Amino acid sequence: MCGDLVNDLYRLGRGLQEMMGFNIRKTEEQIAGQRPDWNDAIAGLSIAGLLIPEAVAYSSIANMPAQAGLIALMAGLICYGLAGTSRFAIVSATSSSAAVLAAATMTISNGDNALRPVLALGLVIVTGVMFLLAGLAKMGKVTDFISKPVLRGFAFGLAVVIILKQFSGMTGVHPAHGDVIRFLPELLSRINQWNFAGVAIGMISLALLFLFSKVKHLPGGLIVICLGIFASHLIDLTRYGVSLVGTIDLRLQAPSLPSLPLSDWLRLGELGFAMVMILYSESYGSIRIFAMKHGDTTSPNRDLLALGVSNLISGLLHGMPVGVGYSATSANESAGATSKMAGLFSSLVIFAIMLTLLESIALTPQPVLGAIVIHAVSHTLNGSMFAPYFKWKRDRLVIVAAVAGVLLLGVLDGLLVAIGVSLMMMLRQFSESRISTLGRLGQGHDFVDIAVHPEACPIPGILIIRPDEPLFFANVERILSQVRHAIRSSGPAIHTVILSLEESPDLDTSSLEALRDFIDFVTKEGKQYQLARLKHPVHEILKLIVPHKIAEQALSGLSVDDAVQLALQYHDALEVKQKD
Repeated sequence: MCGDLVNDLYRLGRGLQEMMGFNIRKTEEQIAGQRPDWNDAIAGLSIAGLLIPEAVAYSSIANMPAQAGLIALMAGLICYGLAGTSRFAIVSATSSSAAVLAAATMTISNGDNALRPVLALGLVIVTGVMFLLAGLAKMGKVTDFISKPVLRGFAFGLAVVIILKQFSGMTGVHPAHGDVIRFLPELLSRINQWNFAGVAIGMISLALLFLFSKVKHLPGGLIVICLGIFASHLIDLTRYGVSLVGTIDLRLQAPSLPSLPLSDWLRLGELGFAMVMILYSESYGSIRIFAMKHGDTTSPNRDLLALGVSNLISGLLHGMPVGVGYSATSANESAGATSKMAGLFSSLVIFAIMLTLLESIALTPQPVLGAIVIHAVSHTLNGSMFAPYFKWKRDRLVIVAAVAGVLLLGVLDGLLVAIGVSLMMMLRQFSESRISTLGRLGQGHDFVDIAVHPEACPIPGILIIRPDEPLFFANVERILSQVRHAIRSSGPAIHTVILSLEESPDLDTSSLEALRDFIDFVTKEGKQYQLARLKHPVHEILKLIVPHKIAEQALSGLSVDDAVQLALQYHDALEVKQKD
């Protein structure tokens, strides 16, 4: 039965990847070309022992059978291992997606518990389809708007939240509030309810993990899990209130679509959008964090497609939604993984465990799992990363907002707040209306800001202006108003105005309309104009605005120096013509 599961996952993965245009042969050659590394094997062993209990736990959060989490785990590891780009990413069910899945199915089912599993499968399939559509539409670049301070602040805040919640699990007390401000006081106020046996097991496991981490290539997580299972055999930990993973009943069903009316599919489509946003925020945030840390390159659009394939296959095989989990990915990196072979090797180990050791895994104490997660994310709690932002006095608000948002509002809402602050800071910078008046530096061809380089000389009869920010709807009127003021201040001594648009890669309609009005103003002032340093898209669109007979002379992608030479030649020719 488990063998059928792996075969179905692999066959469906190859088929769907071919449908989406992935180069299967190239992908497999890349995987096969990676040298086998003991670090990857050890990392695969270490995270395999962590992922199986987590998958079962997330299944219970989502109110789905235990095998749903295991199917999702296998689908994510195999599909992303074949199609994804991050060498550290571990794709499996996540706690946030499990909670959203539970809330969504409860809302739509109207109390019908028999309908909830069917709706859950439909939502997972819709999520996969939406990921695929987003990847085909090449929407992965939206993640470029998430700055490094946001990602680092998010990682720090997320590590704090994970550690607190895992420690809460050791105590056996689970505060209802998700934000740290209310979560921590409630946890401390209920100290008389703590299970100190669970806390002791967790702390001993954590100490062993830090001890084992000092020995290179030692699979500390796997050793601690084995010790925990041995303790469960030796001592009846349940007598002391320590929770165990519990029985795992793996059953595989044939790939199928749930039978639902159109109205339910439409409602699932609305919820699927929210699920995609949650999973992608978690997933690509984690991918970028580790890519930045190790200087790796990733492909957002390909990762969207890989997540789509993973979720679609998981849904067809009656699994849960999957994404890149931060704690599992952090554990993989901490265990010494060097390539995607760690995740693929982990899938083989999990397959072997599913065949032989599920009953033993059921005896793993929950505090041991909590200790493994805490150890994995503890490396992120590096306060020194904040120092440059305060030393340079740049982006301090952004990184503080990212940390505070996660701690005060929860992981996902906090990330959205931090992204919002980052975008606001970017828009504030773009909307500033700064212009530079340029002059020639020495006898060369370089034109620089006269205010910064007083030794630069203006060209007689020519006013050269450069907006220091890209023109767009929020700043174009203010910038061109400053240029008009500079033209009027120059008086009749100026016969040509050169506007250098090197900072503007493209123009929106508001900018085009403002430039059209500006050209009319310059013409009415009796002066010539040139628009220099035009990018190709800007040059092409401005041809529709500038009269055809003067477009060739007025529009130029050449340097400011070339524009000056053209302006002088045109003015000399005009003077000769007027004399004649």
